[in-house]
Amino acid sequence: MNFTRNLIALALTGLVATTGMAMDKAEHTAAKDRISADYKMAKQNCDALKDNAKDVCMKEAKGTEDIAKAELEAQYKPDNKSAYKVAKARADANYAVAKEKCDDAAGNTKDVCKKDAKAAHVRALENAKVASAQAKPADNMSEKRADVAEAKQDAAHEKKDADYKAAKERCDTLKGAEQDTCVADAKRKFGM
Repeated sequence: MNFTRNLIALALTGLVATTGMAMDKAEHTAAKDRISADYKMAKQNCDALKDNAKDVCMKEAKGTEDIAKAELEAQYKPDNKSAYKVAKARADANYAVAKEKCDDAAGNTKDVCKKDAKAAHVRALENAKVASAQAKPADNMSEKRADVAEAKQDAAHEKKDADYKAAKERCDTLKGAEQDTCVADAKRKFGM
């Protein structure tokens, strides 16, 4: 696990170090090759692990590769879409790892873990959409404000829905009136 974190830090340091400079086609290709080589090395390090620890390690390695590729493309062709793709790659990688970690649990604990992971994923994606709307250049500022307001409203709805589903899943361990009260409290809290 520490190796993967170090690998992430190393990959990000390399990308950040060259962010301010223009990248030509040859540098882009070399960076892609380094990312692929780092991914292969990370996968090999996962081979020493067993069971779900190995699965988690593999998801971390793949996530690191996907994030590094998205960051590379954002550096090579910087624009609003590229920035969103980086945020999406991070959200997807974190979600894949979190879901895989849930496999160590069982029953309702596993279900709650997966709902929590999904809620975190939805929050990250929705935050990225709002940031993308805010960063988008606009000729008409009132249109841009309307677009940002709509993105924020949609994000708030999606986040509340995901958080409600996670809260409701926690209620499944309860029975009868306690469960009914738990669900009612979740509905009230998330405005459902």
